[in-house]
Amino acid sequence: MLVRKINEDKYKEAIQLSEYAFQYKVPIDEIEKRIERMKKNHILYGILEEDVLVAKLHLLPFEIHLGEQQWKMGGIAGVATYPEYRRKGYVKELLTHSLHVMKEEGYTVSMLHPFSIPFYRKYGWEVLSNRFKCTLTKSDLVMLPTDTNTGKIKRYRDVSDFTDLSTVYDQYASTFSGMLVRSKDWWEQITEGLHAAIYYEDIVPTGYLLYSIKDSKMEVEEFVALDKGARNGLWNFICQHDSMVNTLEIITNERDPLIYSLVNPNIKMEVSPYFMTRIVNVEAFIKQYKFNKSRESVKIKITDTFAPWNEQTFLIGEEKSSNHSEEMEMTINTFSALTFGYKRPRELYEAGFITGKKEQIEKLEDLIPIQQTYFYDFF
Repeated sequence: MLVRKINEDKYKEAIQLSEYAFQYKVPIDEIEKRIERMKKNHILYGILEEDVLVAKLHLLPFEIHLGEQQWKMGGIAGVATYPEYRRKGYVKELLTHSLHVMKEEGYTVSMLHPFSIPFYRKYGWEVLSNRFKCTLTKSDLVMLPTDTNTGKIKRYRDVSDFTDLSTVYDQYASTFSGMLVRSKDWWEQITEGLHAAIYYEDIVPTGYLLYSIKDSKMEVEEFVALDKGARNGLWNFICQHDSMVNTLEIITNERDPLIYSLVNPNIKMEVSPYFMTRIVNVEAFIKQYKFNKSRESVKIKITDTFAPWNEQTFLIGEEKSSNHSEEMEMTINTFSALTFGYKRPRELYEAGFITGKKEQIEKLEDLIPIQQTYFYDFF
């Protein structure tokens, strides 16, 4: 079976395959724009039968924030096969090929949005973050105290200069692991069709909303605030729409203080797993990752069926102070979840995903920094 890089002459076929597999239709006047975007940002791999594209995968070159660090990340998207060619191992071939490509091209980690979490877990991807959606009614729109002398909101219908949005987002993203590093092109793509409201304090941007309003419903796609003033100011801006909306939906992270701050926080809240991540190259990852300083060290044996270069035992920490006859064992999924911060070592050990002595788990607990994972984007 031959996986090959797909040239531009097959991009329309790739769009048609996506339309069929994901059951949507790209408007005719949008097709050329979609192709130009693919030329600029996508690398396509596919499998052809009789010169017809029957299975494909898009590899998107991104960077992500892991705290204050920025990491090269390979985004996997648009994985699709026509029904009559399924169950032939085509997707397995595409994913395996993509892992080899990413390793050779220096991608340390990879991320994707799963159609099925169990399916991608088989190939080493693990849950990175949750989607937290809050649904409120008109009666919930009660304003919060704020200093009206300092903060000011500016509302934009079309944003052509993304400097202020990016300034706030970058500061916010650096407090999480997994957030996308956004380019100007990406800002243009994600803000298309949305309103923006930016909160300024002494002309410095400290928060923003990306939102839409239709049929008496306000949907806040991003609620980003760097401090209490911005948080309350943005919330009060939302409340000022109480004559226009009956329903409000907000996407934000689970630990955002906003919901707790509401006069009545007894609202509908939905939490569901969202994006998945995978370490592509463990050796390179360990060299770059900022472990906590500790006099202890641990040995970790990794199992990774689809990236065999990761199937090694790795030493983490100060070599001289540890009993190296003892080691822990875990899959690449587990190692990805704990290093990004989605789960702590103790949790994974108690759930049976790490084997080893409890003393070693405590050492690992000390070595792994406490981090919060989050991801706002989609690809």
